[in-house]
Amino acid sequence: MARLSVLIADDDPVIRAGLAAILYEAEDIEVIGQATDGREALSLARRHAPDVILLDVRMPGVDGISALPHLVQLAPVLMLTYSQEAEIVREALLLGAGGYLVHGEFTTEELLRAVRDMPLGRPHFTPTAASALLAELRASSHPQRDVSQSTERLSNSVVFGLSSREEEIMDLIASGMNNQQIASACFISEKTVKNHINRIFAKLQSATRSEAIARWLGTARPGVSGHG
Repeated sequence: MARLSVLIADDDPVIRAGLAAILYEAEDIEVIGQATDGREALSLARRHAPDVILLDVRMPGVDGISALPHLVQLAPVLMLTYSQEAEIVREALLLGAGGYLVHGEFTTEELLRAVRDMPLGRPHFTPTAASALLAELRASSHPQRDVSQSTERLSNSVVFGLSSREEEIMDLIASGMNNQQIASACFISEKTVKNHINRIFAKLQSATRSEAIARWLGTARPGVSGHG
């Protein structure tokens, strides 16, 4: 089986070496290049056609955000950075990033899972990035409204017909948790979590986590595209 090829773009040699060491340990992943800025990342991506690009935000010369719209034309991009400002998270996603991990908030296994999921279109976010995104979504969706989270949740649960347990799990999904983390938080099995999520997605008429989150936060409604 062909291994997943990964390009690392980060100006910090210690971080590059650390990421490369983690990825080298995975039998199904290979590092095909390391770049120190966005310009070099673009050059290496064109030369090697990686399956996934790990991209830092702040780099000298051409930074990650500037290079991002060009890189996403070549491969799925996972932001891997210390930058956790809400506007940067939002901009990265709008420009096509497939996920956003903040250093210090993920384990080795979570990084490997995120890398493997990028070509499949499965987004991954660490808690700070997920919270920043949720704050931006709420602010942009309801700029004139001053409604408490509890009232917002009650309204959504009525609209979509979610049970109290499904509400709890949907809130955890929206916070950026994966199935394993949700299972641990709710003291239930991952299989039970998957069953709940299947029912939640059916009620929200959503096929993906991102669609479900958009509808749960009020940025989209059933039958309405989430891209508006």
